Amino acid sequence: MAHLCDLPYIVRSMNVSSDFPPDIGVRVAEHGLDARVVTVVGQIDTPTALELATSLIAQMTAARVVVVDLDAVRFLGSAGLSALFEANELATQQDHALRLVCNSRIANWALAAAGLRDCFTFADSVPDALCTVAVSLD
Repeated sequence: MAHLCDLPYIVRSMNVSSDFPPDIGVRVAEHGLDARVVTVVGQIDTPTALELATSLIAQMTAARVVVVDLDAVRFLGSAGLSALFEANELATQQDHALRLVCNSRIANWALAAAGLRDCFTFADSVPDALCTVAVSLD
């Protein structure tokens, strides 16, 4: 049986939302039937956090595994932290997995300052997050 980590890291299909304010960009890529990668670019603040939360919830209803790539986040405010935390809580309640890829100094600082780093599971890269998740789903 092929695992997600055995597959080349390519986007199976991509939906780009044009409903987001210009401060944030969100791309969703499918990885097999059970995984989605949500790539966030820009600022996650009060005006954009609701859109992020809506996107994460939608992806969790479509897949058991959601990887959130925060590498291109330029600002992560309290509303964005709350959206991520609540999405993680929902994933746990539904026996789904939410994984963060966070090499953004700004996003890491915000998560640490809020005392939330221990609440999430992190991976160094999107392919690593998909491999880790594929092994845990077996």
